[in-house]
Amino acid sequence: MTLVLLFLIGLGVISLAVATYTFVMDRRRQALVDRALSVTDDEGSRRSALLGAAKKRERRASMLKQVPTGLEHSKFAQKLLFAGYDGETAPAIFAIVRLMTLIVLPTAVALALIRAPMALLMVLVPGTALISWFLPIAVVERLGRARQERIRHGLPDALDLLVVCVEAGISLDAAILRVARELAFSYPDLSRELLVVNRKTNAGVTREEAIRGLWSRTGVEDLRSLSSSLIQTEKWGTSITKVLRVAAMTLRRKRRQHAEKRVALAPVKMTFPLVTMILPALFIIILGPAVLEVVSSLAAAAR
Repeated sequence: MTLVLLFLIGLGVISLAVATYTFVMDRRRQALVDRALSVTDDEGSRRSALLGAAKKRERRASMLKQVPTGLEHSKFAQKLLFAGYDGETAPAIFAIVRLMTLIVLPTAVALALIRAPMALLMVLVPGTALISWFLPIAVVERLGRARQERIRHGLPDALDLLVVCVEAGISLDAAILRVARELAFSYPDLSRELLVVNRKTNAGVTREEAIRGLWSRTGVEDLRSLSSSLIQTEKWGTSITKVLRVAAMTLRRKRRQHAEKRVALAPVKMTFPLVTMILPALFIIILGPAVLEVVSSLAAAAR
């Protein structure tokens, strides 16, 4: 039984390592493509860089595309998209990681408690398997929420830069590209989404569809209202600088209100650790000597 468990653990670790390597290479390829788009100005070099990266990615992902994930049209694919994993192999990698987690963790628990009673194993191993099945989903959801928060935090600064660029006489498409380059280090997630918008517009997609895709890929409600305002501005020919300035002020006010709300909730969140951890320690330190003195006095009186 021990050899079988060790074999399963080794198989799971190897499969997890392969999936992790493929995922890291896919993310590295995406970063190289973004860098080529933002740095390369020559159209021929840009196309050759894109074609070369696409061929390498196609060869590397040929096997992963055959993995039956069932995630292509489900809510899990949308969660992966919100978390920033928009590659073609992302559902397959997620399915492999989820399966390996389901295999490795219960096997490790069973191996660690191999001498434990059978009743304990019958409880812990299925419980670990249940946790392992839902753990990757919870991690992806948390990564998605963190990414949405980072994008939401950087929107006011991005809009301020867009206002400056548009007022300087730059077109909206060129301003989006310039702002994406400027935000590459401070807000990389937002910068990447703006680069995607610029690539789509250069590829012939209408600006309306490209801007709407900005919200559908991130799930940030602030981007939804902003995209609607920009589309209406382009349709009716109103001043885009006023729309961007008002949106920046609105988002900055919402960010300040959100911070004030979190500060107001801090005392409520501190109540549980205060009651369960701090107050018992204070009672022990303050009342402990008195209790010991009373106990010793009662014991001496009883003798």
